[in-house]
This record gives sequence, C-alpha cells and structure tokens, in this order.
Amino acid sequence: MQIENLPFGITDWSAVPAERKPGLAGWAEWRVRQFGTIRVRLLTYSPGYVSDHWCTKGHILFCVSGELTTQLEDGRTFVLRPGMSYQVADHAEPHRSSTTAGATLFVVD
Repeated sequence: MQIENLPFGITDWSAVPAERKPGLAGWAEWRVRQFGTIRVRLLTYSPGYVSDHWCTKGHILFCVSGELTTQLEDGRTFVLRPGMSYQVADHAEPHRSSTTAGATLFVVD
C-alpha cells in the first residue's frame, strides 16, 4: 500500500453517516471514509449477522469488540476477538463473515 497526498487528519467516527446493509441474517452498519484509493471503514455487525456474499477484496481488518467468525472458501474458519486482526490480499482467498453476538471492526482496504 502506498499512501500519498494524505495530510494529517482526525476522524470522529460518531460524526460519519452510517449506512445499514442487510446480510443473509442481521445487518452490517458501515461508516466509510475514502482517502484517494484507500477506503477506511468502521463496521458494526448486528448479533446473528451472516454475510450475503463471498468477498474477494483485500483488507486489513481489526476486531475492536465482539467476536467475528471468518470462513474461507476452502473451508477453513477463523475466530477474531478484540485485539486480533487479519490481512488478506485482493483476489487471494474468498472469505465471508458472521457473528453470533455482534462485532465492531476497523477495516482498511
């Protein structure tokens, strides 16, 4: 990742408008800032959320709170708890997320 032409700035995530997106079950609330080609998101997943698609976008994802289960298309499953993160490249390993109790995530992609 090359970060260019980005002056120092602060984001008050509570002031960023939220967009609610339905999953197969539950919902995801997205707060998004775009900095050139870099998208930064604060995601909140409702209890019982299940993603409605396999994602092929690369991310660096940090679990702020709750518990996130990420399944890879090859069948492997990983659980993230607060303080844990994962990283995956674009088009490397399709993945999808779910949570039983809900989760808050910080994502850069």
